[in-house]
Amino acid sequence: ITRILTANNPHAPQNIVRYSFKERSYKPISSVDQLAVHFVLEGNLLHKDSDEARRQRAKQGLQEEKPAEASVAETEDKPDGPADVAEDAGDAEEGAGDERPDSVDVKPGIKERKLTNQFNFSERASQTLNNPLRVRTVLYPSSELLHRSIPSDDITKVAKVSKIVERMVTQNTYDDIAQDFKYFEDASDEFQEQEGTLLPLWRFQYDKAKRLSVTALCWNQKYKDLFGVGLGSYDFTKQGRGMLLFYSLKNSTYPEFIFPTLSGVMCLDIHKQLSYLMAVGFYDGCVAVYNLKDDGPQPVYKSTAKTGKHTDPVWQVKWQEDDIDNNHNFFSVSSDGRVVSWTLVKNELVFTDIIKLSIEGPINEGQEGMQLPAMACGTSFDFHKQTDYLFLVGTEEGKIHKCSKFYSSQLLETYVAHNMAVDAVKWNHFHPKVFISCSSDWTVKIWDHTIKYVPMFTFDLNAAVGDVAWSPYSSTVFAAVTTDGKVHVYDLSVNKYEAICQQAVVAKKKTRLTHIEFNPVYPIIIVGDDRGYVTSLKLSPNLRKKPKEKKGQELPKGPEVEVAKMEKLLCLLREPEIKYVKKI
Repeated sequence: ITRILTANNPHAPQNIVRYSFKERSYKPISSVDQLAVHFVLEGNLLHKDSDEARRQRAKQGLQEEKPAEASVAETEDKPDGPADVAEDAGDAEEGAGDERPDSVDVKPGIKERKLTNQFNFSERASQTLNNPLRVRTVLYPSSELLHRSIPSDDITKVAKVSKIVERMVTQNTYDDIAQDFKYFEDASDEFQEQEGTLLPLWRFQYDKAKRLSVTALCWNQKYKDLFGVGLGSYDFTKQGRGMLLFYSLKNSTYPEFIFPTLSGVMCLDIHKQLSYLMAVGFYDGCVAVYNLKDDGPQPVYKSTAKTGKHTDPVWQVKWQEDDIDNNHNFFSVSSDGRVVSWTLVKNELVFTDIIKLSIEGPINEGQEGMQLPAMACGTSFDFHKQTDYLFLVGTEEGKIHKCSKFYSSQLLETYVAHNMAVDAVKWNHFHPKVFISCSSDWTVKIWDHTIKYVPMFTFDLNAAVGDVAWSPYSSTVFAAVTTDGKVHVYDLSVNKYEAICQQAVVAKKKTRLTHIEFNPVYPIIIVGDDRGYVTSLKLSPNLRKKPKEKKGQELPKGPEVEVAKMEKLLCLLREPEIKYVKKI
C-alpha cells in the first residue's frame, strides 16, 4: 500500500467561498491555509531596559550593563598616555586614515554608522509599490452605470485561441486527408477514357445527432470551407427534436455552431451577401431566421400561428434580393400548397402569400354543395438565375409548375414530370432555359422550359433519387444521390446516356443518401445520409475535365462557353422531339 506524505492539511476545508464585490458573485477560494499548530508555549521574556528587568537584576544582585555610548564617552575623557599615542600613530600609518565602521573608537562629532544585515539587505530605492487592481465605473448621462472590471478566469477568454489550437491539432492528426484534398489527383484517370472516381475525404458527425437524418445541406458563399447541415426526420411517425449544425473543412471533429431545435429541420438557406443569416424551415410549419453573430441558441425571427405559419412541413426556403425598402426577405414552400414571401421588418416576420397551388382536374365537393379546389402539395422550388421573378415549384403529385411573382392566381406552365413526388427541381447555373428534376420514381430529367411536353434527357438510376445538383464549373455536369447509397455523376458533353461515375459511398448497405451539394470553389462534393453523417468526396480529373488547349491556341473561357456547350446538345435533340410532338 503506497502512502504519500504531503504538506496539505487533510482537515482543511476545500469549498470555502467569499463574496466578490468586484464581480458581484460568490467565488471559491483557491488558496486555503494549510497550517496546523501542534504545540504552543507562551514565553516570559522581558526587555532588558524595562523596569521589571532592572528590578529582577537588582534582586539577583547582578551588575547593570552599561550602554555602548557610555563606554565611548569614558574612553574619550581619559587622557592619552605615551603608549596610547604611539599606538594611535601606528594605526594611522597602517590604516592610511581609513575608519572601521565597527570600531568603538570614532572621532568626536561623527555619528555612528548603522550596521546592516549582510544576509537580509534591501535598499529603499529598489522597493517599489504594486498598486492593487480596482473596479472602474463610468457614469453616463443616461444614468446608466456600466461596470468595466477585469475579466474573471473564464473559459470564454480563450475560446478563440482554443478553437485555433483545435484546428491545428485536427489538421496535424488528419494531415494525410488535408494533403489529398489539396494535391492528390487520381492517376488511374489517365488509363480511363471517360470514367472517373470519388476520393473520400473527411467525414463529419456529431454524437447527439446520430439518430437524425440529414435533411438539408448548404454551402456558405462567402466562407467557402463552411457549410450548414439541417437534421430532422422524413418519417412522420418519428418526429421530434431537430438540430442545425455548421461545419468547417478545417475541423471535421466538432461543429463550429450548434443550434438545437424543438422541431425537425427540413430545409435551410444561407444568405449570399450576409453570410451570418440563415433561413430555416421546420416540420411543424414554422420558418425562422438565425444569426451566427448572436450567442444564444434561439432564432432572431420565427413565424407563429398569428403571423401566418404554414400548416404542414416546410420543404424548402430561398433568400431573395432585398425589397424596395431594403428589407431582407425569403420565400418558402410547404405541403399546404402555399408559396409564401417572408419579410424581416424590425422584430417580426411579415408574410405575403405569393401563390396557392391547386390540382388541375375535378373539383372536390364540400359540405352543403360547396365546391372546394384540391390543394397541391409543394415539395421543392427554385428561382431563375437571371430572371428573378420566374420560379419553378415541384409538387407531391409529380408535376412541376412554372410561376411568376407577379401572378398570384395563374400558373405560367405545368409540366407532367414524374409519377411520384418531385424531390428536387433546379435551374442550370449557365443556360437560362434548362432545369433539372428528380423524383422517387427512380428518374432524373432535364428540361427545356420552352418545351412543355417531353424532357430533353431522362435517366433511370434504378433507385429512388433523393437529390440532384448542377456543378458550378460546367453546364453539362450534374450529380445525384439515391437511396441505395450511391452517387451518380454525369457529364452530358462526354456521355449522354450513362454516368461517368457511379460509386457507393456508405459503409452500411441500409444507409440511404438524402442530399448532395457541390462546393462553389473546390472540386469536392458533400453528401448526407439518414444516419446523420456528412461525407466529403473529391472529384477525380475526369469528372471535371476541360477541353485540351492546342499549342499556340487559347480556348475561350467564361459562362458564354458553357452556354454554347449546353445549347449544342439541345440543338441535337430539339428537332426530332418537335416532330414527335407534332405527330401526337
